[in-house]
Amino acid sequence: MERNTNLSITPVSIRNTGYTPVVSLQNAIDPLPYLTDDLPGIGGTLRVQPEDFLVEELPAYEPCGEGEHLYLWIEKRSTSAEQLSRHIARVLGIPSREIGTAGLKDRHAVTRQYVSVPTRCADRFGEIDTSDIHVLRTVLHRNKLRTGHLRGNRFSILVRDVSEQAAERAAIIAERLERLGFPNYFGPQRFGVGGETGRLGFDLLHGQSTPGDLPRSRRKFLLRLAISAAQSRLFNEYVAQRFEDGLLHTVLPGDVMQVALTGGPFVAQDPEIEQPRYDTFETVLTGPLFGPKMKLPEEEPFRRESSLLDRHALTVAEFARFGKLAAGTRRACLIRPAELSLRPEPDGLRFDFALPRGTYATVLLREFMKNDLPA
Repeated sequence: MERNTNLSITPVSIRNTGYTPVVSLQNAIDPLPYLTDDLPGIGGTLRVQPEDFLVEELPAYEPCGEGEHLYLWIEKRSTSAEQLSRHIARVLGIPSREIGTAGLKDRHAVTRQYVSVPTRCADRFGEIDTSDIHVLRTVLHRNKLRTGHLRGNRFSILVRDVSEQAAERAAIIAERLERLGFPNYFGPQRFGVGGETGRLGFDLLHGQSTPGDLPRSRRKFLLRLAISAAQSRLFNEYVAQRFEDGLLHTVLPGDVMQVALTGGPFVAQDPEIEQPRYDTFETVLTGPLFGPKMKLPEEEPFRRESSLLDRHALTVAEFARFGKLAAGTRRACLIRPAELSLRPEPDGLRFDFALPRGTYATVLLREFMKNDLPA
């Protein structure tokens, strides 16, 4: 949801699939408010080369060394998650459903992650290597790798063509973000080229398109992606509204909070007790990813979330029609980056940091770059 001509990304596209979105939705990449909008940005350009954007998965657990699944620690370059899965399935001669991954990784980057395959493929894993895909090591485990089986990701990102004052400006921004966190928006990759995947999601929820309108070969993939994009758009709006109302760092009675270490959700009853815990990141404020199984807030937060659905002419029933694809959950509204460090390099400014799973590095970096604001 960033309007940024210099922020080079490759969102998932539904073009050339035979589907044209029906509903005209407000541009899904309109700018969102910055937490540091009073601090000047550094400008710059991302992903001039894949090696500028390094991502390493932080596994939720290490494979145990025995079992029926072979875990491959893979490094890929300029390769999308879908391309990687298709390549492995073709080379090993197995259905894509037998391949396990913990999360999607950026295409225009160099990334390292675990991929699991059945152990019967163990004698053929060497055939996976290409000029852009390399199996660095293998280890056995008892269970197939599942989506979400990661703690987060570690990033090392070079921002090129930054301003002369970039290091000084970035240091001031970093201090605030480490102290207050940054809005946990979904990044523009989530919404497709020009927001088209998000528009498809709303078309489906409103019943103005059906799964049958999607090409059969990619129907399941696109359906999951589109519904998720619509949920993500609503979450971004919720977080932006809380921020603009001065309530992103305030616990309201009825807010759904989560314990930071365990993720256990609970409804805040006494803000005087919960506010200090939130201020020290012991707990996190959550926003809605709508669906029938999402934990509901109470009082004012409930009214806010209901109003958001009303603005889009939606109810939870529309999400329930899509079953597990839109079961619903909660997502942290603020994230504090871990191990954040900055260092000048001849070609720009390098950022090293770690983020929890599902958090976008580009959303953190936009707070530094601010390319969609006047210089």
